[in-house]
Amino acid sequence: MVAHKVVSHDQWLSARKKHLAKEKEFTHLRDQVSRERRELPWERVEKAYAFEGESGAISLEQMFEGRGQLVVYHAMFNPDTAGPRTTWTTDAACFSCSFWMDNFNGITVHLNHRDITMVAVSQAPYATLAAYKQRMGWSFPWYSSVGSDFNFDYRVSFTPAELESGKLDYNYELREFGMSEAPGISVFARADDGIFHTYSAYARGLDMLNVAYHYMDLVPKGRDEGPNTQAGWLRRHDEYAD
Repeated sequence: MVAHKVVSHDQWLSARKKHLAKEKEFTHLRDQVSRERRELPWERVEKAYAFEGESGAISLEQMFEGRGQLVVYHAMFNPDTAGPRTTWTTDAACFSCSFWMDNFNGITVHLNHRDITMVAVSQAPYATLAAYKQRMGWSFPWYSSVGSDFNFDYRVSFTPAELESGKLDYNYELREFGMSEAPGISVFARADDGIFHTYSAYARGLDMLNVAYHYMDLVPKGRDEGPNTQAGWLRRHDEYAD
């Protein structure tokens, strides 16, 4: 724990009120950004993507489960490319993505009642996803995109040729990325005239979706991350020593 200045209550209250003004400014800006996000234009989904789930083959439209809005968490999990430098293994999804999925697993019932279906999609075969999902005790739908362009089109999976080039189109820019999978989230809307892609976010754009991080941001030690912003303490929830 880093040493902090200790002051009187009146001095503490003065500092807190000064910071509160910044928090309120940020809240108003966040509300504005959220409104502008909802007002972004949509693009029609032209491809007929195919996935595999608990009941077999499923389309993107069927993923909505009759609701009007779909949120897809792109979980990094491809056994074919697992190795000593990947954050996933042949039988376990990325430990960081698992942290994010822990964060939304318990709230899907609330999202469902707001006309939102929340799912995860990965490159692993469905049987592998199902086994890890059971291990983690998760209840949200998780679909395999094996054989589909879905992950590649939404810029969370990369071909060998892209990896060979050293520059990948990720988070709306060409950048170096050392793995074949990357984290992201994509939002879709369903209307009478089709399905539309409304939003995608990657990298630090996913921070707002991690409730645990927001609690950590309240306490003195913060997220306790290393210089490369990776939390060295983080484990899959069944891998902590205690």
